[in-house]
Amino acid sequence: MAYRILVVDDERDIVQMLRDLFTRKGYQVLCACQAQEALALCAQQPDLILLDVNMPDIDGFALCRQIRDFVSCPILFLTARVEDADKLQGFAAGGDDYILKPFSTQELLARVGAHLRREERRQSQAQVKFDQGLAIDYGARCVYQNGEPVHLAKKEFDILELLSLHPSQVFDREHIYESVWGWDSEGDSSVVAEHIRRIRAKLTAAGCGDRIVTVWGVGYKWQ
Repeated sequence: MAYRILVVDDERDIVQMLRDLFTRKGYQVLCACQAQEALALCAQQPDLILLDVNMPDIDGFALCRQIRDFVSCPILFLTARVEDADKLQGFAAGGDDYILKPFSTQELLARVGAHLRREERRQSQAQVKFDQGLAIDYGARCVYQNGEPVHLAKKEFDILELLSLHPSQVFDREHIYESVWGWDSEGDSSVVAEHIRRIRAKLTAAGCGDRIVTVWGVGYKWQ
């Protein structure tokens, strides 16, 4: 079955160009030029979303947070410029990558393909890990402590997944960043520490204890 991509951009010529590009490559393409239209199309569970940052009716980051209530698929921001503060805000909102305008269609296709393959590999893992009241369902991408859900953002679960599937193995920030965000991402590994902090806070609040250990000068590991 063809992958379904949702394109969200207020510039109709860009939407049409992307529709034509991905349709030729065998993708099913959904298109929206407004936020409410995009939210309605999320009901069709797209496999990946291309989202313009500068939407006229709502900020792209705010729209991304709303979309995350419906889907967990990769979200790639389309933007004419990006500062470090924008990147942090976008990743915190639930975004996975940035594509700078004007972009190479070949690079765009390569990045979209890489994210879809990465997502497919993750979804193929259907195992559940149990440890002292903590349950991690890798297939459903859910975490529970004594039967109660622990709500993690997409990138937070991705990091927890990487660490918990390799207990006692130490990962440095660069390795975590490349594994979770992708080697070709425009970001920087400094965002890893903030995501680790949030994961720890949520696990501790749920009564899981601190499962992630900092190995000073090296990186992080799951205990």
